[in-house]
Amino acid sequence: MAKESMKAREIKRAKLIDKYAAKRAELKAKGDYTGLQKLPRNSSPVRLHNRCKLTGRPKGYMRQFGISRINFREMAASGLIPGVKKASW
Repeated sequence: MAKESMKAREIKRAKLIDKYAAKRAELKAKGDYTGLQKLPRNSSPVRLHNRCKLTGRPKGYMRQFGISRINFREMAASGLIPGVKKASW
């Protein structure tokens, strides 16, 4: 499990990104890079890191499902993810 503070930080960044998205696009279109620099750093979408929705794990993230590889494996083995089953040949 990730620390609660790290999960909260990522949520805060996501909110800032949504808040400043239109303004960032407008400044980029104009080519006003000094205006972009004055915006908060965390309003840049590059600073957002994908995390597991269940545990907050930052590594081993599966984008298609939104969870980490470990949770994916456990859920797939127990049949909680529809259409996914363990391969055997």
